Amino acid sequence: MGTNVNRQILLVEKPSGKLGPEHFKMVENAVPEPNDGEALLRVRYISLDAANRAWMHGATYRSAVEANSVMAGGAIAEVVNSKAPGLAPGDIVFGDTGWQEYAAVTAKHLTKMPKLEPLTHLLSVFGIAGLTAYFGLLEIGRPKEGETVVVSAAAGSVGSIVGQIAKIKGCRVIGIAGGVDKCNWLTSELGFDAAVDYKDGAVFKALRAAAPNGIDVYFDNVGGDILEACLPQMNNYGRIACCGAISQYDGTPSAHGPRGVPGLIVVKRLVMQGFIVMDYMKDSQRALADLQGWVKSGKLKVHEDIIDGLENTPKALIGLLAGENRGKRMVKL
Repeated sequence: MGTNVNRQILLVEKPSGKLGPEHFKMVENAVPEPNDGEALLRVRYISLDAANRAWMHGATYRSAVEANSVMAGGAIAEVVNSKAPGLAPGDIVFGDTGWQEYAAVTAKHLTKMPKLEPLTHLLSVFGIAGLTAYFGLLEIGRPKEGETVVVSAAAGSVGSIVGQIAKIKGCRVIGIAGGVDKCNWLTSELGFDAAVDYKDGAVFKALRAAAPNGIDVYFDNVGGDILEACLPQMNNYGRIACCGAISQYDGTPSAHGPRGVPGLIVVKRLVMQGFIVMDYMKDSQRALADLQGWVKSGKLKVHEDIIDGLENTPKALIGLLAGENRGKRMVKL
């Protein structure tokens, strides 16, 4: 293994406001020994997601991250030593390792991954981000050719893939993102038909101009004021896939929340559904076959934002919450 030191990043305090570097600290401990049924992993790439911040608030689809514990997070890792059948040194797995260089994890909580290059694609387009985009859009949004699809946080890891899949399906696609540069990137590089800069402060008006015939499918990553701007512009029988609520994760959420609920949902006969990607994992091979085919053909572009060094993980998450990233952000160890 070459070392007996395991560097870890702890969440030392749950933030009451904005997340900052003072809420984390790096410590060194011994590399753990795997027990029966576990594998010792060397972490290769840590996934950074807005959900990391949501876990600090309390239990969601997983238990809350507690103060003075290793910060939770999924990662691509390599098996170093195994006391579990079916896993051998050199195998590549995905699991919740936390923010650390080595982790001993129960085998039943690990997913064995193919050895492909680049490995980073296992966290982005062929990982949770790609599968979330695929199932959220196609199973809940159910876009039809010629319909208008709007996606918020459109330059992020999930949103950037959602928009491209919608284009593949023959839809008119509008992305909502922060800043002129990101909006230009969506239209010039990823093929979106239009982009709305929410930092401009006139989201409703800009959406009306970009989607004069209304919105058929809205893929919501942010909630709050952006959801409120979309609701009255939804067409009858429109579908809303609720993936996340970034606007509520860090700092102070909107004081009033999205107005028009449930009134607009009733009048427009909308379907509004939240989802967790794990609910669809039984169909992951079908999704991966489509995603791999689109990437190979060039129809789906992959953009990854890779930060070097475990010590930079807190700063990288804080930056993600501020909208610094384009595509999937991860940390290379």
